[in-house]
Parts: sequence; C-alpha cells; structure tokens
Amino acid sequence: MVEQKKLTVTTPSDTEIVMTREFDAPRELVFAAWTEPERAVQWWAPRGCQLRSCRMDLRPGGAWRSCMRWADGSDHWQGGVFREIVPPERLVFTFAWEDAEGRPKHETLVTVTLSEHAGRTELVFRQAAFESVSSRDSHGEGWRSTLDVLAEHLAKAVAAKA
Repeated sequence: MVEQKKLTVTTPSDTEIVMTREFDAPRELVFAAWTEPERAVQWWAPRGCQLRSCRMDLRPGGAWRSCMRWADGSDHWQGGVFREIVPPERLVFTFAWEDAEGRPKHETLVTVTLSEHAGRTELVFRQAAFESVSSRDSHGEGWRSTLDVLAEHLAKAVAAKA
C-alpha cells in the first residue's frame, strides 16, 4: 500500500468544508482522474458504492452527470456544470443531487486545486454553499471515503506505469 499523507478537514463555516490530502502521484494523473469519465467511474464514489456511468463536457459551461449505485442497489444521479478548468491545477464545478424526475436539488460549488511537490500531489478540495450543517457533514463523510478510493486508484495507475 502506498503511504498517504493524513487527510486534513476544516469547516470554515456552517456551509463549507475544506479537505487537504497528498497523493503519491503526479498532478497530471490526479487531474486526469477528475476529468476523464473512464477514470472517474473507477473511483468517484464512497467505498461500498459504484459509479455506474459518467458523462463530462469538459469546458467552462459544459455539463457533467453521473449515476452512483449505493450498496442497497438504489441508483442516485448527480450532476452540475463546469465553471473553471485550468489543467492540471484547478477544477471548479457545481454539484447537485437530482430528484426522481431528474431535476437538480440544492446546488453546491466544488473547487479542486492541485499542486505538485517532488512528484506528489497536494489536493485541496473545497465544497461550499451547503444548505445545512448536517448536509455539509454528510457530504464530508462521503468525500473522505471517496478520496480513499481515489488514493487506491492512483496507486494502481502509478504502479501500472512503472
């Protein structure tokens, strides 16, 4: 197993969460994991869930949408719009779960910032505009697990290139 820097989580406000984590992978690979649907389906879900589909129109104003299958077999759709894309250092997009008719629910804003240091990548993940502390905390738990799955995905990708 690849050693990973401890995850640091802060909550600057009741409506925002910030997570910082270091990955033993180059920044370009981490950015690709976030922006290539064929990579995203391999990791972008908490442990015990699976991303069944993922579509991305990777450009400012372009939409993204994915379907997450939960452990109980239920499917949950999520999506949003890319606001800013600066390869390989920054990605900003909206995030909203969808209701049964496919309409977005409450929208949050996600900012992923990547910086590379000696072949390792520091990821700063910020999600803001939650409607409640419980929603913020629930998303935080999901993202903690999802970032663990990302670390495993990146370790496999790095090993495959070695």
